[in-house]
Order: sequence, then C-alpha cells, then structure tokens
Amino acid sequence: MTRTKAKSDPAPPPKTGKARSADGDRPGVPTMSDVARLAGVSPMTVSRVMNGDPNVRQSTRRKVDEAVAALNYVPNQAARRLAGARAIRVGFLYSNPSAGYLSEFLVGLLNQASLHNVQLVVENCEGERWEAQTRRLIDNGVDGIILPPPLCDTPGLIDLIDAAGMPAVTVACGQPDERVGAVSIDDYQAAYDMTCHLVALGHQRIGFIVGHPNQTASARRLAGFKAAIADQGAESAPELLVQGRFTYRSGLDAAEILLGLEQRPTAIFASNDDMAAATVAIAHRLGLDVPGDLTVAGFDDTALATTIWPELTTVRQPITQMAETAVQFLVRHIRGRREGTDEGPQHVVMEFALIRRQSDAAPRRRPKR
Repeated sequence: MTRTKAKSDPAPPPKTGKARSADGDRPGVPTMSDVARLAGVSPMTVSRVMNGDPNVRQSTRRKVDEAVAALNYVPNQAARRLAGARAIRVGFLYSNPSAGYLSEFLVGLLNQASLHNVQLVVENCEGERWEAQTRRLIDNGVDGIILPPPLCDTPGLIDLIDAAGMPAVTVACGQPDERVGAVSIDDYQAAYDMTCHLVALGHQRIGFIVGHPNQTASARRLAGFKAAIADQGAESAPELLVQGRFTYRSGLDAAEILLGLEQRPTAIFASNDDMAAATVAIAHRLGLDVPGDLTVAGFDDTALATTIWPELTTVRQPITQMAETAVQFLVRHIRGRREGTDEGPQHVVMEFALIRRQSDAAPRRRPKR
C-alpha cells in the first residue's frame, strides 16, 4: 500500500488573458493544471500518466486520458526533454556493517541511477560522523539523500535534512518518518511468520539473536518473535534471547552463548543472515548437524544465504528492489519540485517472503536416558 502526502494545486496565475504552463510559456493553450482540474487529480498524477507510470490506477488513468482528449492537451516535449536531461545528484550515506546487505543495496541504486540520469555521491558515516558528512553533501549541492539502516533510524539526521529542505528517502526503517519518503517491509509480521514456521516444524525451545539495539527494525523483529512464541504456546525463557549487532562476529558470540546452555535450543532464529551464518559455523565447530541437531533461520536473504552449507532458510527482504524504489521515489520527488508538480514524500510497504532451504527440519527425537 502506498501512502502519498499530497500538496494542494498551486494557486492559478494572475488573469492576464494568457495561460502559463508548467511545461513552458505557451499562451492560449491548455496546461497540465487544466488537465488535472478537469480530471479531478493533482498535476503530479497527470505527469505520472503522461510518463507511463505503471503504478497509476486504471480508473485514474482513464480520467486523465479523457481530460487530455477533451482539452486537446499537448505537452511541451522540448521542455520535458530538458527537465529529464538535467542530471540529478543523489547522496547515499551508509554505515551498515553487513557486506551482503550493502552489496545488494548498491546493486539496486546503480540499476536505477543508470536509468534516471542519476549521479550517486557515496559517503561512509561510521561512528558519529553522520552530521559532518550530511552537511558536506548538502553544501555540495546534492538534490536528495537516501538513508539505509541504521542511519534511517537517526532522528537528528532526519531533523538536519528536513531543516535544509532536502528531499530524502529512508529504506528499511522500522518506524518511517512522515517528513521523508520511506520504503520498508513489515518486520514484525515477517519475524512472526518465521517463528510460527519453526513452531509448526515441532520446535518448542527456540533461541533468538536480536539485531543491533540502535535500529527500530531490530525491536520490531524481536516483538514479532515474542508474539509468535506466546500465541503458539512455545517455551519462553530469558536465556533464549541473546543480543547481537547484525555482524558475523556478534553472531559467533551469540551462538556460543545459546549452544552453551545446559538445555540448548533445537532451533535458532537470527535477525539477519550474517548472524545466522555464524550460528551454522559454531554448530559445525561443536559437531552438531544442521538441520539434524539444530535448525537455523535467518533474515534478509542476502547472497550469503546461498553461499554457505547448508543453505539458509530465511526471510526474503527485497533489498535490491527496495533500493530501486527509493531512487524512483526520490527522482519523482525532485523532478516534481522542478516542474511544480511535487506531491511530497511517498511511503510504501513492500512484500516479504519466507524462503525455505536446507537449514531447517523437525527436531530430532532422541530416546530419554
């Protein structure tokens, strides 16, 4: 579902007897605003229809087409080509420790950058350097900024961007901010569904490796896990929850804790694939068979999920597609501002999927001693 924060149509120009158009000065001819007014939609919607946007509803497209025909509206192609030809500079701030996640994210950015004449300006914001790096991007004249996790969860950063009047899109933020665009999934439901799947296999004692504490998505996934455990009547114990930080190293430490318990879990659900892969490594070191002795599940479905053995059962978060959508939203927002048809930030929640591979199975039944 897409939620768009729309702005009202711009005020009509002074009545001088000559119509002014967002497509250029063309006295005496209908304008995009005229088409929008007759169709009962915004000028941005008219622009999207004229540009063949597949996400416009068929009923809306029909109203716009009828208004275009009734007014005999012909857009100024030269002006449109000029607006489209002007390059857009997009800043990309990152500090994600997961190489697999960052790689897939960059693929999505580069795919769309080549299609939309976008120049990417990439800045690494490790630690607390985000303020200086963001100000540098703004001072250097970027047109918009894309924020992946964990930077999408930094309120001060959103405040800084908003104060500068800079368009921005956050990706994979647990609680999107209305001031900027957002592309996300339902982390709570995804974790809930995976946990229910593990319980359905027969697991009652399930360990959970929590994501980085500075990301709202981590809290949402933990909440989904806890809710499913309660709803399914599985075992709930504090020692089954171990803090991670979305890194492979933190996954090794967390898995050692869980598999060192006197009564170890029969399944471990990690909040991302890096930590799940680390869990598999620790299980192998301890001589445990995956999935015979231990089921392991991850989250994200990065390339790592299919490059380890056994391949990971995981939640597929469409990272590449989310990055592509972020570029599309930002380009639409920036060009809308240039053309006077801006409808403001857009928010969309994309679909996730549970991907079952070789790392999960029913718990092995052993005779009691």
